[in-house]
Amino acid sequence: MTLKHSLLVAGCLLAALGLTACGNSKSATNQQKVLNWSETMPLSTQDPSLATDTTSFQGLLNTGDGLYRLDRHNHPKLALAKQVKVSNDSKTYDFTLRSNAKWSNGTPLTAKDFVYAYRRTLTPKTKSAMAFYLYQIKNAQAINTGKKQPSSLGVTAISKTHLRIELTRPLSYFKILLSWPLFFPQNQKFIQKSGSLYGTQSRYTISSGPYVLTKWTGNNKSWTLVKNKHYWDAKQVRLTKVNEQVSESTTTSYNLFQAGKVDATQLSGQQVAANKHQAGYHKRLASAIQRLELNQNKVKAFANLKIRQAFSYAINRNQLANNVLKDGSVPAKGFVPSGMGTNPQTGAEFQNDAYVKNATAYDLTRAKQLLQAGYKEADIHSIKVTLLVSDTDAAKQTGEFLQSQLDRLPGVDISIQSLPYTQLIQRQSAGNYELTVKNWQAVFADPINFLDVYESGSSYLNNGWHNAKFDHLLDLAENHYGSQPAKRWQQLVAAEKVLMNTQGTIPLIQVAKPQLLRTKVQNVSFNPTGVPYDFKTVTLK
Repeated sequence: MTLKHSLLVAGCLLAALGLTACGNSKSATNQQKVLNWSETMPLSTQDPSLATDTTSFQGLLNTGDGLYRLDRHNHPKLALAKQVKVSNDSKTYDFTLRSNAKWSNGTPLTAKDFVYAYRRTLTPKTKSAMAFYLYQIKNAQAINTGKKQPSSLGVTAISKTHLRIELTRPLSYFKILLSWPLFFPQNQKFIQKSGSLYGTQSRYTISSGPYVLTKWTGNNKSWTLVKNKHYWDAKQVRLTKVNEQVSESTTTSYNLFQAGKVDATQLSGQQVAANKHQAGYHKRLASAIQRLELNQNKVKAFANLKIRQAFSYAINRNQLANNVLKDGSVPAKGFVPSGMGTNPQTGAEFQNDAYVKNATAYDLTRAKQLLQAGYKEADIHSIKVTLLVSDTDAAKQTGEFLQSQLDRLPGVDISIQSLPYTQLIQRQSAGNYELTVKNWQAVFADPINFLDVYESGSSYLNNGWHNAKFDHLLDLAENHYGSQPAKRWQQLVAAEKVLMNTQGTIPLIQVAKPQLLRTKVQNVSFNPTGVPYDFKTVTLK
């Protein structure tokens, strides 16, 4: 799952806000309503059913709205729905939609737009990598696997303003899911008219939320969000527009900040050291994990457990976080990061309950011993592979560090290939890599949001690792103990331990995206367990 994948962290953003350089014809009042925001990655799509990266989801969040929307404290509040009734068994939700809800072209937004959106995402020919998030809806998984027709989905438009959603079981985090862009409505007439071009350029997008996307050609590195005059809650949107521009290097945005041309900037490690005591410094530790993925489908040697463990033991995560990146990122304790919930009985963090020390420990001597044993079992003497990374400064630093660490292993030869982010995502999604660095960003604060990435059948599982015990534990957690928090927790902890003991992946760091922000930028909220920034609430003092 990248948001997931490179929901991921898979992908990553953060950035810089600021005042725009308006022409003389613009009033000072209008100038104060414009933000300049610097992304680290470009948009890859604005089709909600196809998005997988954080930058794309951030665009979709700001141009869309859902039944719920997260407030500044990341609590779900009713949005396009003005009322909800939940059945006694917590499996049926009846929503009453706002009668004044409209699309950005002025046409009414109705319950049918939600029905169409969910059916479209689940239809196999759509090829949505995130469709599994809808599996808790009645018949969703059967539809996505081609066993049932989309019309059987447990989402019904009772009337224009009455939407019913039927779940297979109670879901404690369902309201949070509904506030995520994958669950936003979609306009059938507009999408069918756009055809295969839908979501590929700003003119092939339509908005249900605070802003409308403009000036995006599909491959350029800048775009603008303009206030949506037809948005039902437009009175609460304070900004006139948001200009966004991609800066792969923090040096560019930091220099603009220093020159007073922008009001916020993401920081590199060196910049953190110089600014961490400033009033506007924010550490921004996200619930996102960066990991090293070994593709067993491309490199047969990686099918050997001892070889995978050797690669993990050879990496000094403390050195990567504290001496290389130096940006507030912390060494990973497992695949599930901090912030993903606490033990319902003891209050312990998941990452502590499920900690498998050997899976993220550094021991070069042990690494060499395991590698030699793995070579013997696999009947090989060397491994020569290419490490695929993004072309950002931090990604290149990480790639070079991993190369230097792994090249110390006997017979291991690592070369590096850096790619623009959109190309990297395409290669990773297609499983077209030998060794790569992936990010996974949380969508909601629950361990399942990470663990189901490695469940058999997951669209994100393309490294060749599968484990029947792991699958069984997730099945128990979600389908048998879903309403028994303590027992569910035990299954999820056990599943994480299976993943780590078999080194299904190699966790590296929990990602930080430190930011320097001027105090005149008000009401900026950061969501560490979902889409990071919602511009709806931002104001300029």
